[in-house]
Amino acid sequence: MILKKNIPISYIISELKTPLISVTLIAIASVILPLIFGSFFSEIPINIATTLGVAISILLSYMINQSYERWWEARKIWGEIVNDSRTLVLQLQMYLHSENRAIHTMSLRQISWCYCLGRHLRKTESMNTLKQALSESDFEHIKNHLNIPLSILSLQSASLKRLLQSEELDKFSQIRIEETLARLTASMGKCERIKNTVFPSIYRYGLHATIYLFVVFLSLSVAFELQHFILQFFILLIVSAVFFFLEKAAFRMQDPFENIATDTPMTAIAETIESNIMELLNKEVISAVNQENNKFYVL
Repeated sequence: MILKKNIPISYIISELKTPLISVTLIAIASVILPLIFGSFFSEIPINIATTLGVAISILLSYMINQSYERWWEARKIWGEIVNDSRTLVLQLQMYLHSENRAIHTMSLRQISWCYCLGRHLRKTESMNTLKQALSESDFEHIKNHLNIPLSILSLQSASLKRLLQSEELDKFSQIRIEETLARLTASMGKCERIKNTVFPSIYRYGLHATIYLFVVFLSLSVAFELQHFILQFFILLIVSAVFFFLEKAAFRMQDPFENIATDTPMTAIAETIESNIMELLNKEVISAVNQENNKFYVL
């Protein structure tokens, strides 16, 4: 998640260095080619570049809208996870006796589930963290599963079943908690759907190629020929940088679980959930979100 309103110049340069180098080479070629081939490369009308510019604007608008919808949906899902995680602990405290160990056990599992789901979506390792957070029996149960967040939810369901069978929970209370677990399962499925549904790559490659065509025809067009090459070069660089930056922004947002600056801040959200749950349990907060730093983004 981006924390600062001002985007660092270093970040912009790192994102755009490859296309801007290509634009520089195209600008140099636009000066050399007319000298070699004469009028063939010196009488290209600017209408071609104008038409391509309109097409690029339409494609960029579509890509940005679709990418933002995917990013915003991911953020809303994690907002639901925050609410349901709090609800689960509150329900356990309301329906069970305050001394019941299941409250503490299931609450810690929920914290572990939040961290684990984020790492599962980013395809990073989470077993070391789980080994420290879960009991030995719980860890032995989940360590051989491919979908570890789902296995943690299965542990929650098994505990809920035991509480009902031991009559520590009545049927009504069990149904209410089961509904919360079902919503958490649904949220996990929504995240996996976004993660596993690839945004059509043809849009990006087509747009990328069109921007380069626009730069080529603009640099060679008659109306764009200025007296000073340096001025012409900088205008070409600025115009193309705008298009490439918007294209890159749309590309980054379309995958909200990729461990990059525009990612959904799942670790930070999990830390917030941990802080809230530990406070509900009257326990010392193990970790909390710390955004008072000099970072451009937090994951």
